[in-house]
Amino acid sequence: MEKEILIKAGSVVVKGVMKDTPLAEKIYNQLPFTSKARLWGKEIYFEIPVSSGIDNPVEEVEKGDIGYWPEGRCLCLFFGPTPISKGEKPIPASAVEVVGKITSDYTELEKVRSGENISVEGKS
Repeated sequence: MEKEILIKAGSVVVKGVMKDTPLAEKIYNQLPFTSKARLWGKEIYFEIPVSSGIDNPVEEVEKGDIGYWPEGRCLCLFFGPTPISKGEKPIPASAVEVVGKITSDYTELEKVRSGENISVEGKS
């Protein structure tokens, strides 16, 4: 069953859901955690306390997707094109596994600045 999460950075709060997959479950079970937001185009990525391989690697994602990037042990929030995108579609730096989806207005993520604290918590 999908589990709801809240992502907070400064004044920005977005809602999301984690998918019903082993990796998404592993990440959810580590909540809550706080990290430093880093930006790469219209992607926010930040290190999380989960180290894992990925079972379903994808090279292309949708706006609003939440991905796990194994190379950096990072959660990635995609809300627009990245520096290697050809159009509006977000393209990760390398393969990620989509572990969730932002369910509120992902354009709010435009307000997040690099270096800002970002936290993810389960929504009870």
